[in-house]
Amino acid sequence: MNGKEVRALRDEEIKVELERQRAKLFQLRSQAVTEKVENTAQFKSVRRDIARLLTERRSRQAGAKA
Repeated sequence: MNGKEVRALRDEEIKVELERQRAKLFQLRSQAVTEKVENTAQFKSVRRDIARLLTERRSRQAGAKA
């Protein structure tokens, strides 16, 4: 997911996608403890997707207040 894709989402979609990405990160962390993770680069990409979503959500909140 890149910045253009995140900006194209509506507020409700950002919320749903954020929950989905956080669940995916939790699953990856659980998998790392219990079994072998095949692609450790997934941690970085999921964390960055979460950051993109949070940044866009915050910028929209700040824009609405201004």
